[in-house]
Amino acid sequence: MQVSGQIAAIQPPPITEVKSWLAGRTFPAEKPLIDLCQAVPGYPPPTELIEHLKQSLDDPLTFKYSPDEGLPQVREAVCSWYQRYYHGSPTAEQLCLTIGASQAFWLTITSLCLPGDEVIVQLPAYFDHPMGLQALGIKPVYAPFDPETAGQPNLETINNLISPKTKAILLVTPSNPTGAVIPPAQITALFELAQARNISLILDETYNAFIGSSPHQLFNRPDWTDNFIQISSFGKTFALTGLRCGALIAAAEFIQQTLKIQDSMVVCQPRPTQLALEFGCRYLDNWVTKNAAMMQQRHDQFKATFLATKTDFELTASGSFFAWIKHPWGSLTGRQAARKLVDEANLICLPGEAFGPGLEPYLRLAFGNIDVTQIPEAVARFEQL
Repeated sequence: MQVSGQIAAIQPPPITEVKSWLAGRTFPAEKPLIDLCQAVPGYPPPTELIEHLKQSLDDPLTFKYSPDEGLPQVREAVCSWYQRYYHGSPTAEQLCLTIGASQAFWLTITSLCLPGDEVIVQLPAYFDHPMGLQALGIKPVYAPFDPETAGQPNLETINNLISPKTKAILLVTPSNPTGAVIPPAQITALFELAQARNISLILDETYNAFIGSSPHQLFNRPDWTDNFIQISSFGKTFALTGLRCGALIAAAEFIQQTLKIQDSMVVCQPRPTQLALEFGCRYLDNWVTKNAAMMQQRHDQFKATFLATKTDFELTASGSFFAWIKHPWGSLTGRQAARKLVDEANLICLPGEAFGPGLEPYLRLAFGNIDVTQIPEAVARFEQL
């Protein structure tokens, strides 16, 4: 069967690729597999949310379509959540519920860009973003990774990359894969750059509930709708990744245009997902805070243990769910280094080049599926290599 050359040129899904290396493998009890591959919460949703969903199954409406943008009461609950976390909020008309952050990204890009347009992407990039841009015939223009600044975006560099074809600056904060958080003042400066150049600033803030402070102040600006688009994922926030729980936030006029694609793509976010999201936004602030503290503890312990250990691997950046390390094998690509970790250390992680060109020296480690008791053993395996 023929496949579009544009699609054939895209890298395979990195997590699927890495996990395929485990096929047919078994791991001994004295050296079990350590999973630093996928950045999903290893803990389940709270019991009260699960019970709430069980009870909803008795309601026939649970199995019906909702409005394309989502149920009004759910969007209002999400807006209230934003008011608490950001001290500023979109209105319900400025919000569309989506099937994960990935669908919010596709709605944004397909509504904003035409084939041949350009989007500036900061390296290292979340791999789904370049993959999606390439699938749509949109050129990712990469802002280079600077290890000295943990890959933070540089205003002058990004400004110099803007061309007449540029439609947006696309950033992820906290970064996936480095974990680095863009400071609020820098986000404001990037927004004002987008304003000055008449393009959009797109922020993917999938891990926004795990940084312990208000991520930025853009929602307090009366002009935020002119140039700002946010992609969000409550799947990480409320441990609902399998329910695909995302949101797109932008000007109401832009949301109305995206509904043309929403209707032809998925119609609406499933009602069970919306019911879980509403419950989480109304009742689970303390639960989210507790889990954010737990993830911070995992990160802090990993960082302290890693830095205290004699290893040829270099911790380049870290934070939130992630560590971004440089491997010591100059002759190996990131994929070869990651495969070596599987074969010799019974440990899986993602190769650096999955996150953009020129990143073969790096590996991404994720802390979602490892608890603090496993961290010393995980670090020891790097030391042994």
